[in-house]
Amino acid sequence: MTETIVVYTGAPNSEDAARELCERITAEMPGAPPDALVLFASPQYDQPALLRALAERCQPKVLVGASSAGEFTSDARGTGLACALALRSGEILFAAGVGRGIGTDRQKAAQQLASAFRDPTPRTHPYRCALILTDALAGYADDLVEQLTIATGGQYQFFGGGAGDDAQFRRTNVFFGAEALTDAVVALEMLSTKPLGIGVGHGWKPASPGMRVTEARGMTLLSLNGLPVVDAFEAHALATGQSFDRDAPLPFFLHNILGIDTGSGYRLRVPLAVGDDGSVTCASEIPVGAKVHIMATDTGSAVEAARRATESAIAALQGKQPRVALFFDCVATRLRMGEAFGQELDALGDLLGPAVSFLGCNTHGQIARADGQFGGFHNCTAVVCVLPE
Repeated sequence: MTETIVVYTGAPNSEDAARELCERITAEMPGAPPDALVLFASPQYDQPALLRALAERCQPKVLVGASSAGEFTSDARGTGLACALALRSGEILFAAGVGRGIGTDRQKAAQQLASAFRDPTPRTHPYRCALILTDALAGYADDLVEQLTIATGGQYQFFGGGAGDDAQFRRTNVFFGAEALTDAVVALEMLSTKPLGIGVGHGWKPASPGMRVTEARGMTLLSLNGLPVVDAFEAHALATGQSFDRDAPLPFFLHNILGIDTGSGYRLRVPLAVGDDGSVTCASEIPVGAKVHIMATDTGSAVEAARRATESAIAALQGKQPRVALFFDCVATRLRMGEAFGQELDALGDLLGPAVSFLGCNTHGQIARADGQFGGFHNCTAVVCVLPE
């Protein structure tokens, strides 16, 4: 049996927030401390203080999480919140790990993380999954996912995302025990006797001809087809009757992101700012030589993508009933959709049913690596993980 409780608080200070969360967990899950606690917390909180108070009051065996850019549960949605999932199970084994220095050595960080995992081939718990939360501002998240796949022998499904800071892109933290860390990645390993479901989806389609990345440096695109990147966006704005302001480009960028053509789908990247040299800084790296399109979507497509992701995650349970779900989507999606972002959460809740709770947050990028799903590090993509009863 797996016991779960989803809680949230909007208490204005960290001590009160920790007290409220732990009081609800203790009241609704009495007995032994949780086997695992997952926390998503607004950057408005003093996060180290919040973590210390949670660890002292709730005494979970492991605690992981991340700062966020919008928080939500089955019962609440908004910003400035802290939400948590407490887990206790006789059917799922939990372990937590941390990898440090991802900005300089992803291979080492991945190996540090994997070293905390249990025996990767337990006969009694054949289904292997890990929640991965990374400091996306450290960069190289795509490579990190690849290195984690190698370090774990390709035997794990991954889901999660990049820590957020309400789209300020200044400092994002991942949580490990009572520590709030930058330039790091954390994981919650879950080894289960039952299938664990992961689903991925986005509703974006190409809206421009394909262009070749001819020069890039980290998260900064310098040229497409040998010309300054901003020229392509200006030409697209003119062709589609949209307004584009180099000095304030984000409103345009939120509706006109880039898609990397992988041959089997489009991996999305959000442009953020225009440089004086006509370069464009993105939320994640785009490799030189990649073929990209400017992409378009609408509210209906985004909601349908969240629905498809949820349906895929439920189907992966192989007939088992859902117990609880974790959901991630991009802060850019929330900013673009505004109040309509709630329609994604409504679709998730409708498919799960009224008896199944969920929680999650808006992230700076999403992580997914699962059988039959489009894997890697994404932007503007809905990622769902459903745990069974």
